[in-house]
Amino acid sequence: MPARPALRRLIWLLLGTSLVSCAPQAATPTPLLAGRTESAPPVHNEAAVPTPQPFRFDLPLPGAPPISGWRPPLYPIPWAISPYDHFYFARPIAADQVNWPLAIYRYGGIFFAPNIVHTGVDIPAPEGTPVRAAGPGTVIWADWGLFTESPGNHDDPYGQAVVIRHDFGYKGQQLYTVYAHMSQILAVVGQHVETGDLLGRVGATGATTGPHLHFEVRLPINSFHHTYNPELWIAPPEGWGVLVARLANARDDTLQQLEVSVTNLESEEKYLVRTYGPGPINRDPIFRENLVLGDLPAGLYKITFNYRGRDQQEWASIYPGQITYFTFRGALGFQIGLPSAPALDFLPPAAEP
Repeated sequence: MPARPALRRLIWLLLGTSLVSCAPQAATPTPLLAGRTESAPPVHNEAAVPTPQPFRFDLPLPGAPPISGWRPPLYPIPWAISPYDHFYFARPIAADQVNWPLAIYRYGGIFFAPNIVHTGVDIPAPEGTPVRAAGPGTVIWADWGLFTESPGNHDDPYGQAVVIRHDFGYKGQQLYTVYAHMSQILAVVGQHVETGDLLGRVGATGATTGPHLHFEVRLPINSFHHTYNPELWIAPPEGWGVLVARLANARDDTLQQLEVSVTNLESEEKYLVRTYGPGPINRDPIFRENLVLGDLPAGLYKITFNYRGRDQQEWASIYPGQITYFTFRGALGFQIGLPSAPALDFLPPAAEP
């Protein structure tokens, strides 16, 4: 039966042609133009023309802004425009970190118990941040036990601390600075340091709730009971000033822990500060102050507080690199202006550039 294979091939050919003709054809989209339809244009087998894209600018992501970038550099030390000033110290934390005091932990504050007063300022900084000498001098303490005067006492509230006896004094009296709560001490007793030399690293040793540097200025004795407000001694940022005040009643008894609001009239930024509490604090012999608010941009400020149920207010200008001073004495009211000029009998040597 030789004809049978040829017959089978013919049958399969006819069947395939029939299946192709019955297969559904792909629908061709018909574009809608101005309310009518048109047949789709013939498709040419050519490379597709790329669709133009709108302009796009790929800007680089900004790096982390410097922490203290919104503050100017400090005035060079020593800085003293008037006989009232003694800005003799640099800040113990470098300018690439936060290097100004915490507003809620200023000198003279009461924080943990009614009879415990804050004898310095706290500067927040991450664990391990370098701690640097605020001025030239000799290291006379580098250990635990500063408060209890017991070297090696790991229960001391100051933790690991360093004390510098400075090469200069104030009005013939010796000056000291204290650096407390360190995680590591790198300075050694007897070492002479210059401004900015590394003393150790920020930590949380001693009586503290977190890493920071506790900084003190002492005069004329290295003692807890001979501290003065560091914001009157560390140089302010360039173009910024310091507000200093004595708030008292008509008998000149100082008002303790009084909350005072200080508002910049241009930026509307508000600062809150409290007057000193009771305890082992010392007032500047010229200002006899119980309120200090440093690092204020120059400008006009409104000062407000409540005294015996009545709101009090006054306006004061902050000047670049200077102290603005006012007093309040109850019913006698406000007085703006510096005290009588003291004799300027000593100024430390100018810092090397």
